[in-house]
Amino acid sequence: MATQDSPTLYERLGGVYSIATVVDDLIDRVMADRRLNANPLVDDAHHKVPPAGFKYLVTEMLCWAAGGPQKYTGKDMESSHRHLRITPDEWDAFMDDVTQTLDKFAVPAAERAEVVAIVESTRR
Repeated sequence: MATQDSPTLYERLGGVYSIATVVDDLIDRVMADRRLNANPLVDDAHHKVPPAGFKYLVTEMLCWAAGGPQKYTGKDMESSHRHLRITPDEWDAFMDDVTQTLDKFAVPAAERAEVVAIVESTRR
């Protein structure tokens, strides 16, 4: 957690533009992931949700959770994902996508751990 003298995770990640760039890659990766799309409920959701809107909401949520000025305006994670019946293996595939994206952008270990903790906090 940031103190008055230390930058927030949001600042350490480079702010909204850097976060949006990472989210853009992540959502493209998730939407194309055959491991996730093998679940017909997830595949159907991926075809119903416009990618740009999905990217916007994920960016907004990550910025907010990382200490940025944005306010998350989407639904809570449980009500927006419960109907997808995501299995533990599908969650692991999603987290693999997160890891691949963080690797691609060479997110440093400390920030990576904080981002992963934020993502893991959405697991139900």
